[in-house]
Amino acid sequence: MSLYLIGDLQGCDAALQALLEKISFSPSRDTLYVLGDLVNRGPASDAVLRRLMGHGAAARCLLGNHDLHLLATARGARKPGRKDTLQCVLDAPDRHAMLEWLRHQNMALRERWGGQDLLMVHAGVLPGWDLEQTLRLAREVEAALRSDQVDDFFATMYGNGPDAWDDALQGPERLRVIVNALTRMRLCTPDGHMEFAFSGKAEAAPKGYLPWFEVPGRRTAGVTVAFGHWSTLGWLDRNDVLSLDTGCVWGGCLSALRITPRTSGWDSALIQVQCAQAQKPGD
Repeated sequence: MSLYLIGDLQGCDAALQALLEKISFSPSRDTLYVLGDLVNRGPASDAVLRRLMGHGAAARCLLGNHDLHLLATARGARKPGRKDTLQCVLDAPDRHAMLEWLRHQNMALRERWGGQDLLMVHAGVLPGWDLEQTLRLAREVEAALRSDQVDDFFATMYGNGPDAWDDALQGPERLRVIVNALTRMRLCTPDGHMEFAFSGKAEAAPKGYLPWFEVPGRRTAGVTVAFGHWSTLGWLDRNDVLSLDTGCVWGGCLSALRITPRTSGWDSALIQVQCAQAQKPGD
């Protein structure tokens, strides 16, 4: 049995197929953990969704900002963007099945191998959240997505404020902060105020902001956090963070990190395939 963490797919089904062939993936034996942004910008979002759906419980997927955008667009809460490549899903005869499968995926996942926790999110974790709080808050958004009031959720999901967490937040503002942290954040201030315009390299962060994982004293520092979303950051392999968006849709690589559990912790190996896309870099 092998376990694989896979970075942002963004509709690049050919690269996903090549990667699965390279790792000799078997859904009866192996498990994929896909870190969000399954769709958009690439040419074959529908094929990506069908492929992952076909792997059943062997594909455990997170929702990224592009995935939520697809769901919101499909329900009329958002108009398609100029750069979107989602029409193949919206026009598909099996549209309903794909969208229902997608809205039942996760906002955060936790696994424990060899006595060590791994927290998986699409974008980031606010510095004041610990592992358990992050998972609880992710479950709140998942419940909203799966409820009969999902249209109300999408109608109020968008916006940059509030830009920081407060335990007293309620209703749409509470859910919006959770969504923005888990699916959009790259930078924040030391006291947890998020910034959403920046998408460049970490060393070029605007004054007063840090990559969320560099904030001193963040409460998930003792947990390994795996994430995607930040293609200009690229592959980052540290004891506390694993960054796996290596810019497949922008002409980079699609990456999988093979996890081999040990008695204490785990071993890992990076496997990559080149993607043939030639999009302009961006979010």
